[in-house]
Amino acid sequence: MKSIKALFKPTDMTVGKPWKSIIMFSIPMVIGNIAQQLYSTVDSIVVGHYVGDNALAAVGSATPLFNLLLVLFVGISAGVGIMVAQYFGARAREELSSTIGTCITLTALASLFIMLAAPPIVKPLLRVLNTPDEILNDCTNYLVIMMYGAAGMAYYNILSGILRGLGDSFSALLYLLVATVLNIALDILFVAKFKLGVAGVSIATVIAQVVSSVLCLWKLMHMKDLFDLGKKELIMTKKHLSQIVKLGLPSGMTQAIFSSAMIVVQSLTNQFGTAFIAANVIVMRVDGFAMMPNFSFGTAMTTYAGQNIGAGRLDRVKTGAKQGTFIAVACSAFITLIILLFGKYLMAIFTETSSLVDLSVYLMRILAVGYIAMAVTQSLSGVMRGAGDTMTPMWISLCTTVLLRIPLAYGISYLTRTPQLPNGRFECIQISLLITWVMGAVLTAIFYRVGKWKNKAIMN
Repeated sequence: MKSIKALFKPTDMTVGKPWKSIIMFSIPMVIGNIAQQLYSTVDSIVVGHYVGDNALAAVGSATPLFNLLLVLFVGISAGVGIMVAQYFGARAREELSSTIGTCITLTALASLFIMLAAPPIVKPLLRVLNTPDEILNDCTNYLVIMMYGAAGMAYYNILSGILRGLGDSFSALLYLLVATVLNIALDILFVAKFKLGVAGVSIATVIAQVVSSVLCLWKLMHMKDLFDLGKKELIMTKKHLSQIVKLGLPSGMTQAIFSSAMIVVQSLTNQFGTAFIAANVIVMRVDGFAMMPNFSFGTAMTTYAGQNIGAGRLDRVKTGAKQGTFIAVACSAFITLIILLFGKYLMAIFTETSSLVDLSVYLMRILAVGYIAMAVTQSLSGVMRGAGDTMTPMWISLCTTVLLRIPLAYGISYLTRTPQLPNGRFECIQISLLITWVMGAVLTAIFYRVGKWKNKAIMN
């Protein structure tokens, strides 16, 4: 019983073997991220089987715009996660308490802004992106409902980020698993039984996210041995608000850059028709699972580096960076092999249309080896962010996504145009993404070796 309870307590990553701390922290992260990916995956599976391929395309087309509209929360979550890890590592109770309270209040204000400002602009933005008429209304309904329920998604991601910053990745996992099971049940209920279509999956997701966020808040309210969370702490302080913005803005900008590029590329994707859009959705869903270990190790490295930087243990940061990156690369190599061997069976989960399955497998094979490169990028970027250097990953993302991927995608499309292919070859989407991933890994490794991240700690 004691060993089970220990799993749900904050973990001090400033002691013990680095590789062991990273793996133990990452395991629930991987499971949790897989569970979170099930939100969008189950949405796609349910609408693909019970509504049709156009509905599947509608959910996928909505995703890039949804991610762009939520960059505020990405920034808040990234900033507060770094601060929590460093203050926890430094045993600074008052600073930790004020940071968490400021974050909770800031999230409420940001959620209110999104809920009021985003819904009216959804449909005009979708028209600008050349969204096909046959999926426009479904895309709009899906996004508007998700925007009205933005607070649930925001609070889960931000509060679970605080828990992980404290070294407690198991509690966040448990609450996410509860929400995932609820989401699956509601998806089937709303779509298969009540016939609500695409709107049904968005309603199910919103309800499940609200439940998970309430559970995370309940957990934090019972961690009084580490920090205080009363009315005093909920009053935003200038110091901690500015630190959240300083650390979180680059991460939010990185997500904004990535999402904006995805939207620009989505406009190109839409030109290839609904069949290609649907195939691309399937690829992105499998891609989401393939990326989970990389994102998990990246988050683990952020927490690990943050706690050790806060404790003044730079030697442990360097050792952990090497060991964590090696483990992440090994996991990605294994996943790449699985994709190459069993890709067809994975794609068949989403649709019964054989032509879509074959097309999806072909596109996925183009991307497969890129996951190894992303393992390097996520791990080393995680170290830099944990140390307080969120600017370098932002600039790398800017260069590879805006200056490389978009011109490559449109350039390949333009250069391969023929009378039979007036929009060029559709492979331009995946080829440009693969090259972007590889260049991102190269640049990240170079800037990590340069080492300016070592002097960015907020405790300095």
